[in-house]
Amino acid sequence: MDERRQRLYRTEAIVLKRRDYGEADRILTVFTPDFGKLTLLAKGVRKTRSRKAGHVELFTASTMLVAKGRTWDLVSQAEMIEPFRALHEDLQRTSYAFYIAEILDGFTQERDSHPQIFALLKETLSRLAASKDEVLPLVARFFDLRLLSLMGYQPQLFQCIECHEALEPVTNYYSLVDGGVLCPSHGEGRVGAEPLPLPLFKALRFLQTREWDVVARLDLSDGLQAELERLLQSTLIYHLERNLRSVAFLRTVRDG
Repeated sequence: MDERRQRLYRTEAIVLKRRDYGEADRILTVFTPDFGKLTLLAKGVRKTRSRKAGHVELFTASTMLVAKGRTWDLVSQAEMIEPFRALHEDLQRTSYAFYIAEILDGFTQERDSHPQIFALLKETLSRLAASKDEVLPLVARFFDLRLLSLMGYQPQLFQCIECHEALEPVTNYYSLVDGGVLCPSHGEGRVGAEPLPLPLFKALRFLQTREWDVVARLDLSDGLQAELERLLQSTLIYHLERNLRSVAFLRTVRDG
């Protein structure tokens, strides 16, 4: 009995992705507060009578009892905490959830504990499920910037990354390679640096420094929303060193 207890551990987990395995099993990629990202085997969940099936759906938060295994740890029990039902019932919200899950999966390693990132993930899924349609892009941009910060890639938006002087409210320059904003003197003509219009500059700084309750009240033009999306997704892709498949899906759903 003691040996069995040592092989078991309990954790809250959110399912980021899954794939079928064998005739009735699934391999789950989940994110947890204490163990970070885990790959788990959920045996028999594709059977019609499986009691675990509804508790290990995509983007669902559950409490799991897990048994240590040789190749993958096994989901012994699962009890749903929050289904985030709207993420399964509305295609636009589903596409945003796939986007969040893909970014998080790309930035994190197996068994690397990140309680703050878990909290951010859970809060973001909750906001995607509950927010009005027009707020969904802001939910994603808030997540983008917070995740970059937690992973150590927060772009410098307040001091020139070359001369370290405070940035003025003018057209500055954004550099992916240098990790933030350059003043006009050091950004103009610099290879890889692009002009950063003042409204975009202000929106970035606002998003980076305000809490969600304040950010949620922002009313940005469609054009500015699009520029925020382009810039932050470019930053994410640069650090991930690969494209995001969910971006095309998100745009297709949103534009369609």
